[in-house]
Amino acid sequence: MTPDHGQEEWARAAFARSRETYPASQAPVHRILTTARTRRKRRRAAAAVASAACVLGIGLTAAFLRPPPGTVAPAHRPAPVASSPVNPAPHTVSTRVAEGTADGHRWSVTLEFHRTLPKGYTAPKLPDGTTPQGTSLLCQRMYIGGIRIDHQGGPWSDCQTVTGTQDPGASGGMGLWGLHDKGVNGTRLMVSTPETEVAYGIVTLADGTHVKATTVTVPGTTYRAWAAPVPNGQTITAVDQYDTGDHRLTHDTDWR
Repeated sequence: MTPDHGQEEWARAAFARSRETYPASQAPVHRILTTARTRRKRRRAAAAVASAACVLGIGLTAAFLRPPPGTVAPAHRPAPVASSPVNPAPHTVSTRVAEGTADGHRWSVTLEFHRTLPKGYTAPKLPDGTTPQGTSLLCQRMYIGGIRIDHQGGPWSDCQTVTGTQDPGASGGMGLWGLHDKGVNGTRLMVSTPETEVAYGIVTLADGTHVKATTVTVPGTTYRAWAAPVPNGQTITAVDQYDTGDHRLTHDTDWR
C-alpha cells in the first residue's frame, strides 16, 4: 500500500466517524411551506385592506357629491356655447287707444307703428305732387261694428310716414271719423293725436253729455292718441284737452 492509499483510507474512516457523530438533518420542507402560506395570507389581507379603503373613498366621494334630500341632481350638460344676440325689438308695435259700444256697435281705435316702411307700401302723392318722406309708418286703425273706417282705400289708408319713433309731425291732429259721409253722420269717432303735454280730452255733446278719453302712447315711441265715440244724431259743442294737473290746454268749438 502506497502512502497515498493510506491517506485515502484514513480520510474515509474520519468521514465515517464524523457522520455517525453528527447525523445530517432533513431539509425544512414543512417550515418553508408554512412560511410561504403565511406570506400569501399577509399579501391577501393587505390587498383586501387596500381594496376596502378604495371602496370607502369612492363611497365618501359619492356621498359628498350626492345632493341633499329633496333636491334633484342636475343633469349633465354639454359645454356652454356662445349665447345668441339679444332679440331685436318687434318690427311692428301697436296699442289699443280706446274701445267701447255706441249705438249698439262695438268700436275701437288702435295705433300701429312700423319701424320700417312695410313691404308693398307706396307713399301717396301730396297735392303739390311731392311724396311724403319718412323711414317709418304710423297707422290709425279705427273700427265701428267690425268694419274698418276707410278700408276702401286699401291696407295703408289712414297711415302716415314718420321718421323714427319721435317725429313731432305726427302730433297735433284731431278729427271726426265714421263709415258714412266722412263722419258727418251716423256713429262717429273723435280721435286726437295730441302734443306730449295732453293727458286726456273731454268731448261735450249737444245734449250736455261729457265724454272723457285718456291719452295712450305706443310703447317705445312718442306717438299717442285719445278717442271718444259720438253717437248718431249727436253734435259736438266743444272739445277740450287737459294736462296731468287738470289745466285746460286747448278749447275747440268748431265741431258741428
